[in-house]
Amino acid sequence: MSALIQIQGLFVREVARFFKVPLQTIGAPIVNSALYLMIFGVSLGNSIRSPDHIPYLAFLIPGLIAMSVIKNAFDNATSAIMGPKYVNELQDLRIVPLSIQQISWAKSFASLTRGLLVGLITYIVGQVFFYITEGHLLIITHPHILAYFLIVGGLAFGFLGIAIGMISSSFEHVGAVSALVLLPLIYLGGVFFTLQNLHPFWQKLSFFNPLLYIINGVRYGVLGTTDVSFLTSGLITFVFLLLTYICAYMSLKKGVHYLR
Repeated sequence: MSALIQIQGLFVREVARFFKVPLQTIGAPIVNSALYLMIFGVSLGNSIRSPDHIPYLAFLIPGLIAMSVIKNAFDNATSAIMGPKYVNELQDLRIVPLSIQQISWAKSFASLTRGLLVGLITYIVGQVFFYITEGHLLIITHPHILAYFLIVGGLAFGFLGIAIGMISSSFEHVGAVSALVLLPLIYLGGVFFTLQNLHPFWQKLSFFNPLLYIINGVRYGVLGTTDVSFLTSGLITFVFLLLTYICAYMSLKKGVHYLR
């Protein structure tokens, strides 16, 4: 059996798993995106200053797309580890004819699939709000750059979710990481504001946030404007992908917490 077919088998299994809960996978993102766009983009948009005279709603949509891909890729990866761990099925990965690389890539690609699906939903909802508000659609300026940051960023947080799921012994630990680490990094990464509006101290601190580069890369792909050079963002995002892959690989290889 070729390595590609083995990866495909686990990938299809993981995708089928999250499609069994369509309200959580599709319904909730539609509601969340609509609320964010209605409250921040439409209601508060006219009172918020955005760079280059871009409508704030247009500034917000790429940030929400990046946030949706990152958050859902991470959540899917952690649930793909913690769910089987709670019913003592995760240990079966140690005896199946799959290498650690195949397991990590298959689960991360499945997490990326869910992230991109939710990101697409966010984009469609955003286009509806933008068309109603501005009278025309929001045109993607650099589709290839947009695809790069969404794919690399989604894979990176899929790997990170695998690592966090492996070292966590309960859903409470995963929830703590998501609430106390991931969400602050997302919100401070420039989803709702530009770095130009921050105090110089927080501007410098933000450059240590890897999500800043993913979010600004997505924003450059859609709008053609960014707070950080997209070349710098692309390099740092790729390095972050390598680091998270190493973390996922080592956590699966060590195998201390295959059982809860």
